[in-house]
Amino acid sequence: MVPPPPWWAGPRPRDRPRAVLWTGSPRPGDPPPVQLIVQFLEQASKPSVNEQNQVQPPPDNKRNRILKLLALKVAAHLKWDLDVLEKSLSVPVLNMLLNELLCISKVPPGTKHVDVDLSSLPPTTAMAILLYNRWAIRTIVQSSFPVKQVKPGPPQLNVMNQMQQEKELTENILKVLKEQAADSILVLEGALKLNKDLYVHTIRTLDLLAMEPGMVNGETESSTAGLKITAEEIECQVCYDLGAIYFQQGSTNAAVHENAKEKFFRTKELIAKNGSSSLHFTIDEERLAGYCQACGVLTSSSDDASQQATPYSQIHSCMKSGNYQDLVKIFLEDNLTLSLPVQFRQSVLRELFQKAQQGNDALDEVCFKVCVCNTVCDVLQGEIIDIQFCLLFLKPSKEKIDFLLEVCSRSINLENASEALKRRMAAFLKNLCLGLEDLQLVFMISSHELFIKLLKDEERKLLIDQMRKRSPRINLCTKPVTSFYDIPASASVNIGQLEHQLILSVDPWRIRQILIELHGMTSERQFWTVSNKWEVPNVYGNVILGIKDNLTRDLVYILMAKGLHCCAIKDFVHAKQLFAACLELVTEFSPKLRQVMLNEMLLLDIYTHEAGPGASGERPPSDLISRVRGYLEMRVPDIPLRQVIAEECVAFLLNWRENEYLTMQVPLPLVQTNPYVKLGQLLAATCKELPGPKESRRTAKDLWEVVVQICSVSNQHKRGNDGRVSLIKHRESTLGIMYRSELLSFIKKLREPLVLTTILSLFVKLHNVREDIVNDIAAEHISIWPSSIPNLQSVDFEAVAVTVKELVSYALTINPNNHFWLIIQADIYFATNQYSAALHYYLQAGAVCSDFFIKMVPPDVYTDQVIKRMIKCCSLLNCHTQVAILCQFLREVDYKTAFKALQEQNSHDAMDSYYEYIWDVTILEYLTYLHHKRGETDKRQIAIKAIGQTELNASNPEEVLQLAAQRRKKKFLQAMAKLYF
Repeated sequence: MVPPPPWWAGPRPRDRPRAVLWTGSPRPGDPPPVQLIVQFLEQASKPSVNEQNQVQPPPDNKRNRILKLLALKVAAHLKWDLDVLEKSLSVPVLNMLLNELLCISKVPPGTKHVDVDLSSLPPTTAMAILLYNRWAIRTIVQSSFPVKQVKPGPPQLNVMNQMQQEKELTENILKVLKEQAADSILVLEGALKLNKDLYVHTIRTLDLLAMEPGMVNGETESSTAGLKITAEEIECQVCYDLGAIYFQQGSTNAAVHENAKEKFFRTKELIAKNGSSSLHFTIDEERLAGYCQACGVLTSSSDDASQQATPYSQIHSCMKSGNYQDLVKIFLEDNLTLSLPVQFRQSVLRELFQKAQQGNDALDEVCFKVCVCNTVCDVLQGEIIDIQFCLLFLKPSKEKIDFLLEVCSRSINLENASEALKRRMAAFLKNLCLGLEDLQLVFMISSHELFIKLLKDEERKLLIDQMRKRSPRINLCTKPVTSFYDIPASASVNIGQLEHQLILSVDPWRIRQILIELHGMTSERQFWTVSNKWEVPNVYGNVILGIKDNLTRDLVYILMAKGLHCCAIKDFVHAKQLFAACLELVTEFSPKLRQVMLNEMLLLDIYTHEAGPGASGERPPSDLISRVRGYLEMRVPDIPLRQVIAEECVAFLLNWRENEYLTMQVPLPLVQTNPYVKLGQLLAATCKELPGPKESRRTAKDLWEVVVQICSVSNQHKRGNDGRVSLIKHRESTLGIMYRSELLSFIKKLREPLVLTTILSLFVKLHNVREDIVNDIAAEHISIWPSSIPNLQSVDFEAVAVTVKELVSYALTINPNNHFWLIIQADIYFATNQYSAALHYYLQAGAVCSDFFIKMVPPDVYTDQVIKRMIKCCSLLNCHTQVAILCQFLREVDYKTAFKALQEQNSHDAMDSYYEYIWDVTILEYLTYLHHKRGETDKRQIAIKAIGQTELNASNPEEVLQLAAQRRKKKFLQAMAKLYF
């Protein structure tokens, strides 16, 4: 029994229809060969529809196998030239074509190409794998290039949908190719080791494969079947493709960049050896030259010499090789010519500083020398001296002065220099002398030949007088005696340097050592006042400044201030070290300050967890929760407390859903004395009861009353000069348990969605109490709050509106995909007449809960109220066709509004392009009548075409009609989202 032919084979010769044979010879009027591939593959991949109107994959029948074979023949006629195929075929079509090639070449499906030994495969099979992986790499590289956007024509939704589908399909293919990029690179690297000729399918070999299965294993698998591709041709093309992918990856990996240079160099060698013309491959030599130039791969000696002649390439080479002596030499020579831009010099210096900061101590001297060269260059050009030079000269030495004088001497030619250059250099050296404290270094400069030539006798005498006023023992005219070198720096200089180190240091033991040295020099200074950035809360400052010992007081104050500063900038490691040292210090003499430090370390641990493991959802350790509870229950008298710690502790418990503790276990006196604990208890109790019966809403009422009191204003009457009595409103009322700003600050520490939803719905309800129904804002759980306030005049509704906006904005930073919060944001924009923004958020709310409208939007999201507001937004934006379509979304279709909108002729939307989204036959019939009445024949035909679709037939079952409506809803909402996102 003869086995059936493989799926990729065409019909047998006696069965094959002669009309569809294609031999590769074009006839007049035929389409281009590449377009034939598209036509054949499109026909072969058309889905079928069964008797139940269900879409099925393309059938594996004789017709489709012939079409796939014909597409492969066309590609074989083009000699499988990827340049030609890529220019004319889209990524999905070319992906389908090469997959067919893999199948017909008998590559086992599901097998990873990287696991296959190419040397053991038939030549045509190995070449098919090579072609596919070359295309994969080229497609990844091509996708990284910027693409010029084609100017779109008039918007046509059906064309837009097709383009969007093709774009999504291309993105999916690219995603898979990028995931398999490492495997494709390994396959191509393995192909370079084959060193043998391969063969690619021709029209003849494809015909042979389509014959009887028994004949396939003969000629088609022999080494001489197909079009021969030499080993050097394969190597040249593969090297070029690998070089391109390595070059793309080289921006983040220098080693890969070296591989790219090697591959491009080899490609250039092979082209020079075999010539640029080949029957089987083409390489863009202009692009290859660009790659080579970018990689620094230059093959000819003349190019190499010209490259080395430019200072830029020399500097680049020195930086790369670490030849920093030549780098300094280049900068020194350029000080005479001034050819390098100042910005380039500074960028090189910045790069050196970055390398030095990464731990390369040997670069400190190089940084200094390059900085000196740049500074002298700035001086000659009349620029301001850079701060880096001043920092490097904080500790001058003999070697530094020697090099500086050498640079100055070699940067100016006194015979040819202008008077302006001489004056600039002289002023620089004179100011340098005045700024130095070490007299030996001053003498080195003043006795130098360049200094003597640049400054006149009168100027030198004036400088000597200035130096004598500063120190009477200075004599610049004679060589100093031996004892002169041993003159110590003044005490004020040492104190200033130590204070500078004290400001910069965050090491607690180094801070202690510096303070001991400072107190040993003088006992009159209060060193905690050295920096005005050292701030300690007043409740702590009074206790710390009461310490009698000056050294201990300064140390405790500075450790506390630096620790708080590190907390503020989220440097939690140094903050912990500073607080731990401070705790160890105060434990010896002050129980009160010991408790203060324990409290601050608790706050630090909360910050550390929230910024670290807590950010990824990991629950805090039980020890930390116990310490938070212990702080709230603490009853130690006379301990200074910061309100922010209690605030953070309550927010911490709410964020980690410790509602049971807050509602049942927290001590009653604590609730009565700490407003944040009271607010946290009410919030926890309210969240715990959601959703609950009306009887369990007593805590919600209590929370409502507390917030209403916070948002109330205190009124005062004042009599003016004219005798009239005026009413004064105080925005920040003291009637509540805290100020509104404090409440808002506390809420912005919360991250738990249920807690945020609860407090947000409370403020929305409070906002709605006074507003009319048109500007009403919807929110989740809004029904649990009271519907009225006894004294409306006492509530500051302007402040409430501002608070609602701030809370929604904050909540969306926590979870931008919460559809209820997005609806609130949309309602706010609707209430403030910002209709385009409102539509944006209404659509976003529907998109996030339906996978971008792939599923149906839940009815509790798109309620009738939301749909009506979307209708009003579209109407006020003059998008009347959108209004008519949205009228169908209501539970009862609003024909009156839809007909009125369709009567408008000045519409700013796509009008008749939207007719395909209308499923209500009554609206379509009205459109037909309306266009007939106006004489708009084309639009009337579009409406008739829409109404004539079989799935809208009124005789269809209800399920069919609902499916038709749902499909149109999804497509319309997706089209709307593209307009407003």
